[in-house]
Amino acid sequence: MEPVLNTQNTQESVAIDRILENHCQQAGALLPILHAIQDAFGHIPDSAVARIAGALNQSCAEIHGVISFYQHFRSEPAARHTVHVCQAEACQARGGRELTAHAERVLGCKLHEHSPDRAFGLEAVHCLGLCASGPAIQLDDRQHARVDPARLDQLLHQAREA
Repeated sequence: MEPVLNTQNTQESVAIDRILENHCQQAGALLPILHAIQDAFGHIPDSAVARIAGALNQSCAEIHGVISFYQHFRSEPAARHTVHVCQAEACQARGGRELTAHAERVLGCKLHEHSPDRAFGLEAVHCLGLCASGPAIQLDDRQHARVDPARLDQLLHQAREA
């Protein structure tokens, strides 16, 4: 009986090999490799870490350290939508903490996590530049000012329906 190959893992493996071949010889290759892998897969799969470490003669711990240090890198696929809640002082003074707590309750996750259905990721952002009209959020690529819990619920419902 012939073994069944997982074509997804094979395709992933080939893509990672290409990325490593394209970047390994350049100085400071780790960040370009991580960016390329995340661009290709939407996150950095666990299967890539040991291969990157081997190609760069580093430990897996060093690679994980870089991935976890930079907020941009993800170890698992992103949620369908991302909600950034401003945590700056101006937004906090206008109810930002309460809005964050409401978002956590409604979405069923804490900051830097995703909802159980992976529809929403909840992220903190230091400032969205809407200081005079906080609290502010960014839902995907669109900013919203003067967001209260009811408005957040409405925006989340609209995003789910889209």
